[in-house]
Formats: sequence, structure tokens, C-alpha cells
Amino acid sequence: MLSAEFFKPVSDDLIAEALGLSPNNLANTMKFHSSQGFPEIPSMGIALLSVHDHRLAVGSSDAKDSSSEIRAKLYRLHRHEHPVSLIDLGEFIPGASPEDTRFALAEVVRDLMVAGLLPVVIGGSQDLTMALHEAYRPFGKLINISSVDSRFDLGSPDAEISNQSWLGKIVLQQPTFLFNFSSIAYQTHFTGAESVEFMGRLLFDTYRLGEVRTSLSDMEPVVRSSDMITFDMSAIRQSDAPGNSNPSPNGLSGEEACQLMMYAGLNDQMSCLGLFEFDSRFDRNSQTAHLAAQMIWYLVEGYGNRMGDFPGQAPESNFTRYHVEAGVNAGGLIFVKHNFTSRWWLELPKPVSDDNPDLKRQRHIPCSNKDYQQAMQNEMPERLWQIIQKL
Repeated sequence: MLSAEFFKPVSDDLIAEALGLSPNNLANTMKFHSSQGFPEIPSMGIALLSVHDHRLAVGSSDAKDSSSEIRAKLYRLHRHEHPVSLIDLGEFIPGASPEDTRFALAEVVRDLMVAGLLPVVIGGSQDLTMALHEAYRPFGKLINISSVDSRFDLGSPDAEISNQSWLGKIVLQQPTFLFNFSSIAYQTHFTGAESVEFMGRLLFDTYRLGEVRTSLSDMEPVVRSSDMITFDMSAIRQSDAPGNSNPSPNGLSGEEACQLMMYAGLNDQMSCLGLFEFDSRFDRNSQTAHLAAQMIWYLVEGYGNRMGDFPGQAPESNFTRYHVEAGVNAGGLIFVKHNFTSRWWLELPKPVSDDNPDLKRQRHIPCSNKDYQQAMQNEMPERLWQIIQKL
């Protein structure tokens, strides 16, 4: 059960200052864990919590707690047009060891998801993604993860857990409940051909920074496929987000990062998100804190505009099906388009013996009109083909 014992309250001064600035700012629509008590948990909405634990961060284990700086900027942003139940639980209290933190954080995140909330975890180092991943284990379902990161964070098989090896540890877990992994905005000079080839052998999706920036809208169906999203602030170029211990002159722009967060919020299937690797020791004029706050604002904006258009959940009469006689698949392909939102899915045939609702969900692969048009030319988009191979 969720309780105040897991969290340190948000500063009363921080809340009071934000509330007093304007009746139209975001703080006036929120509930807080403060000295006045723990907030009532709503039946749906978004729960913010920060975790100051950098002990497994290579080269930045002494990072300071920067979450209050993000909060100060977030609370002052304008309220959303479509109100969302938004609570700030405060700072999650780390355990005596990183393992204790992961175990307890997984329990808290799981409880929030069971309660119908979207947990948004402000880290901390990205190895905390493992806690978010573990939160799904008791549900017994296959999940899809997307990572916005300049690197793959695979590490070596015998490497200790860190913010540079967490993905490798998840991949090696047996039994696994990871169905698909998508790497968004990786930079080749940080990864190398071997790692890219390894990701391909696992049938994971990888999208280079150049691909993402050339056509950011192509990432919408990739993000829409995700149950969980982990975002490393080092994926954003240093000029836009200097507050990181692994900055790079190349990366996403601040606007692109906010757009990806908007896509994440719009995703009805996305049930957990982590925003990691902000270190205010390297920030300038609170620039990175302000950007992180705006990214969260756009996530909430997307959440407030969720469309409820996933096949199997929305009424069948809201969809149009298009049969494509593509030679890449025996019997052709069926594309599904929602008549009102104009979002697309590839619908795979259901095996006669398959009554697993989890696999039924995986049968509908988010895609785009561009994918449909490519199939019309008898060409199968690589991402869709890889998922078909897995199934």
C-alpha cells in the first residue's frame, strides 16, 4: 500500500511560492505530499515522484538532488486546457543499498499502476529503469520498452549493474517478459557497429539520431507501441540541456524532446515513464531544469488528450480495415485505421489456439499511413516485419 513512509514531502516553501504567483499556474491544479499530509490517491491521473540515487552512475555518483529545481519550474507553468489529476508524492527515500532502492521503488511503482495512475519517476541515474521494469513482473504480461538515449547501455555480460549496463541486465533476465525494445536517437559514435548488429539479432528497433530528427513524426507509432518509456537527458544536445554528466554537442533539440513526451502522453498503453540523468552541477541558469519541466508539462498535455482508440478497446464501428495483397506475407496484410483520430495499426491474424489476451494486444502493431503506403508498394517496413517474426 502507498503511504507517506516511502517519501520525503515536497518543501512547503516551494509549494507556497508557486501557489502565490498566479491562479493559472500548474501548481493550483495539483495535489502535494507536504507537511500537511499525504495526498488522497485518485482513481486515475499522473503521479510524480523523484528518486535521488546516483550510486550506480559511472562518473557521477556524487550528483546532487536536482528534483526541487525541476519542481520549481514545473509548478509555475500554465495549467492545461484539459485538466488532469496530478499529484506530487515528493522524494522517494532511497534504501540502504541500490538493490534496496530498486526493490522498494518497484513496489511503489507497481502500486501506482494498480491504482490506475501513470507513475512519472524523476531520477536519479538510469539504472533505476530496472526498478520500473521489475514493477511489471507480477502482472505476468509481455511488455514493450522504448528508450530515448544516445547510447544502448548494454554493458558487458559480466559487468556490474550501472547506468551504462542496465539494458544488458534486462535482456539477460530469464524468464523474460520483455517483448520488444526500441532505442530512439542513439548516436553511432557512442555505440559501434557490433552493438547495433547485436540489437538487430535480438530483433530490437534502433533509430539513429539522424533518422529521428529527419522525420520525428515517424517516432509516434514507435512510442505508441510502448508500455514503458525511459528518457536519458543525455539524448538532448548540450546546448539545450547542459545539466548532464555525459553531455554531447549532438542530440535532440529541446523542442524534439518535448514532442516525444507529447507522443508518450498520448499513448493509451503507456503506463510508466522515467526521466533520468539530470545533474544540476553542470546546469546553466537552470536551463536543463526548465527543459525537464516543460517535457513533463507536454507529457501531461498528451495524457489529457488521450484518444482511447486502440483496437479491441474502441468500438469496431470506429475503424476501417484495408486489405493489402502484399507478397511479403501469405494471405496479405490488414491495416486498421481509426476513423476519427486517423491513427493506424497493422492487424495480424489470430492463431486458432491463441486465447491469450496479452498476445491479442501484441497482434495490433501501431504504424502510420506511411507504413501502409509502403506496403501498397509491396515493401514491408522493417519494424513491422521484425515484430511479425517475433510473434
